[in-house]
Amino acid sequence: MTTTPASNSPDSSRDPKALYGGKGSRRITVRDIAAAKARGEKWPMLTAYDAMTASVFDEAGIPVLLVGDSMGNCHLGYESTVPVTMDEIAVLSAAVVRGTKRALIVADLPFGSYQEGPVQALRNATRLIKETGASAVKLEGGERSAEQIKLLVDAGIPVMAHVGLTPQSVNAFGGYPVQGRGEEAAAQLMRDAKAVQDAGAFSVVLELVPAELAAEVTRTLHIPTVGIGAGAECDAQVLVWTDMAGMTPGRLPRFVKQYAQLREVLGGAARAFAEDVVDGAYPAEEHAFH
Repeated sequence: MTTTPASNSPDSSRDPKALYGGKGSRRITVRDIAAAKARGEKWPMLTAYDAMTASVFDEAGIPVLLVGDSMGNCHLGYESTVPVTMDEIAVLSAAVVRGTKRALIVADLPFGSYQEGPVQALRNATRLIKETGASAVKLEGGERSAEQIKLLVDAGIPVMAHVGLTPQSVNAFGGYPVQGRGEEAAAQLMRDAKAVQDAGAFSVVLELVPAELAAEVTRTLHIPTVGIGAGAECDAQVLVWTDMAGMTPGRLPRFVKQYAQLREVLGGAARAFAEDVVDGAYPAEEHAFH
């Protein structure tokens, strides 16, 4: 008797309207995200920075892909997200869009591209939407970014907000501490979350927030919360794909779960190739032309 290997495809028994595992082939939209919140559906989000990787995640059924400024750390070799430019975000966002058919693509607004105010935010968000084909943008900040979010939404640009630990503020934070601990800090985080909702954001990322506070925010808001280091009660969860797949070297944040060890696999493949070349085993006759 033979056994059938487990499929990498989404579970066909899921609700056909589900973000993950659904049967639709068109692009996911922000209306689908809102409907998932109403259904109580949890959904996954991953980062992506190139067409090939994005196509893998799209085929796997990941409904939302974030072209995050995390590319600075894990793709471009910077020490933080701060140096990432609009040009870099634009090039990689366009690549991710080209590599996908169904996922909602969210492009990050990098540091310095919206902090001056709503007009600067609209100019740069408009560029990303027009040049890349992304369906939405993401920006950091709660109450301080509410005016930017409102203008973008009023102009027809969907916005994913980001509160809690905001990596673009690493120099102000002095690192990457958990946010929202203590009564005053928790109250401020709740105000930030309500402010971005009231400004029109279609969802909000909660990063490095105590699980109990994130659960309270999720219950309070009518827009979905996307957790990263924010416990299990958020509506969605996001990970940087290189962390998730075991490509990132060194110590990882506590909230990361590795689902593969691709760094080890890729390194092994490179060493095997090198040894074949040195030993004269590659290319073999079947790889040659005559």
